[in-house]
Amino acid sequence: MYLEIVSPEATLFAGEVTSVTVPGINGEFQMLQNHAPVVSLLQKGDVKVQGDITIDEDFQNKFSKGPNGETVLSITSGTIEMKDNKIIVLAD
Repeated sequence: MYLEIVSPEATLFAGEVTSVTVPGINGEFQMLQNHAPVVSLLQKGDVKVQGDITIDEDFQNKFSKGPNGETVLSITSGTIEMKDNKIIVLAD
């Protein structure tokens, strides 16, 4: 599935991933291939991305590696939309 992570400054990541876990306002949830369409507000926490991904050199300092090998981006708030195997995260 395709993931875009967009901040007010720039698009931090765009590419294919295998799963995304986000801090929804009602709790953390994960999306995999063919997930039902969803729109949700996000709260402070970590966006965790699984897959063989490459982060642009300009934004590598915003991401870290999690304990399970996932790529992690800490956010303070945001919005997520998933539809037709495309996920867009608007993150602050």
